[in-house]
Amino acid sequence: MSDEFPAIFATLRSLMLEAAPGMVVTNDTPTNFTLKTPWIEARTKQPAWFGWIAIKKSYVAYHIMPLYVLAALNDAVPPSLEKRRQGKTCFNFKKAAPALFEDLRALTTLAAQTEPDLRTAIGT
Repeated sequence: MSDEFPAIFATLRSLMLEAAPGMVVTNDTPTNFTLKTPWIEARTKQPAWFGWIAIKKSYVAYHIMPLYVLAALNDAVPPSLEKRRQGKTCFNFKKAAPALFEDLRALTTLAAQTEPDLRTAIGT
């Protein structure tokens, strides 16, 4: 693990909290942070996942879970972040990248604003 990862994690944690103010913190440790919706998902009978951040062995992972179900949100992923994308929801960072973090903030804010669409897509 890089010595930079804790600082990257802290920056991304603050970013997610600010960009998604209506979500609920369900896990907050020095290496894992999870936000869930304030409403219950019909299928699981649990709050739906909104986002999570984790320090991994070789990168810091930032997940925006609505990307799984909202096609319009996927269309909003900027090209700058596509290079950091792994799978549908994850963006990986090995070094601090302020410009990319601002793009990530905008995408996370948009995801939070599309919460009514998310609620409709996965059911409440």
